[in-house]
Amino acid sequence: MPRTFYPQDKEQTVPSFHELWQPVENIFIGMPPLEARGNRPLQMNFEHQLKASVFYHLEEHTSGRHLLQVLEEDDFAREVIAPPQGIKKSSFFEAINSRGLEQLTYVFQELQAKAAKILPREHPGLGNLVAIDGSLIDAVLSMHWADYRSDSKKAKVHLGFDINQSIPSKIFFTDGKADERPFVSQILLPGQTGVMDRYYQCHKDFDLWQAEGKYFACRIRENTHKTCIKSNTVKPGGTVFYDATVLLGTPRVNQTAKELRLVGYRIDNKVYWIATNRYDLSAEEIATVYKLRWNIETFFGWWKRHLKVYHLIARSKHGFMAQILGGLITYLLLAIYCHEHYQEKVSIKRVRELRIKIQNEARNLKNDLPTSPSHQTGVHNLKEQKWLSYAIT
Repeated sequence: MPRTFYPQDKEQTVPSFHELWQPVENIFIGMPPLEARGNRPLQMNFEHQLKASVFYHLEEHTSGRHLLQVLEEDDFAREVIAPPQGIKKSSFFEAINSRGLEQLTYVFQELQAKAAKILPREHPGLGNLVAIDGSLIDAVLSMHWADYRSDSKKAKVHLGFDINQSIPSKIFFTDGKADERPFVSQILLPGQTGVMDRYYQCHKDFDLWQAEGKYFACRIRENTHKTCIKSNTVKPGGTVFYDATVLLGTPRVNQTAKELRLVGYRIDNKVYWIATNRYDLSAEEIATVYKLRWNIETFFGWWKRHLKVYHLIARSKHGFMAQILGGLITYLLLAIYCHEHYQEKVSIKRVRELRIKIQNEARNLKNDLPTSPSHQTGVHNLKEQKWLSYAIT
């Protein structure tokens, strides 16, 4: 006869999910409390809300309804992820759309700091590199706050991505029409080097970032006017063909007030011009720094494809921000997990292995659950082939 199942057994019965989740536990201690707005207690507290968000992204669910179905029908999700009394549709979407944003932001910031302490740095000799870019997210016409065009709604995330450790560092949210350049000063800290594509070219901003003690390596348009102050020697036959101290822009129109360095290099007949205030690196290293900017594009692509973060489950601005933060927290948990278990970066191979381990342990959990009419009839059991489809897709 199956033994009685107690809540404290859950972590022992599904150790892989607990190992993934464990870095969050200590963060809860100093977190601002999530309190009910009325006299009724919360049906879904913040821990359950965050667990549901992590589970949503980890298992590649495609909608809020899909997640709710799993939380109701699957033994593992019902016993480990959902609140003890279950969760109603209205309570779930109320929580997603109106609660927990302060707590999610706190967890993201604390978890990012924790990951930054333990993950190795790949390019320490190049300095503290932060790729900065924005990413548009398709919205629906009823999401009036996501202003973009009259016939199209889009939201935008503005992300700072730590290149050395391959993890997100800071994030801001706007409607799709918002300019990306003002967020550079908010994302970068003094001493960090922002790595950006040519959309971020702005000569006033180049002066501003230098005044703020921040470094940058920004691609500029090829036809930008250049006033050479001092030329530096370049190695003949290499990819770098230009290295000089310059003023950028047309005098008395849009010329930079402060001198900066300009490096030109060519790869596969494609020319790149990189404006920077990093004088401590060689021209070849400046070229390498800009090439590493592609890491943020790789992250966006992987994040969208494998964690389904852009399958929006809420239409409010609050719900959108909550879901994106939940997706970033999931990625940070995976980064810590992959490092601690394999000394590797996050990869879909390791994520799939983790999914399979959780499913196998969930079957053991199912065997340990007490017998009840719902278990006997199978009314609340998700078909096993559905679990397997999550693991192998």
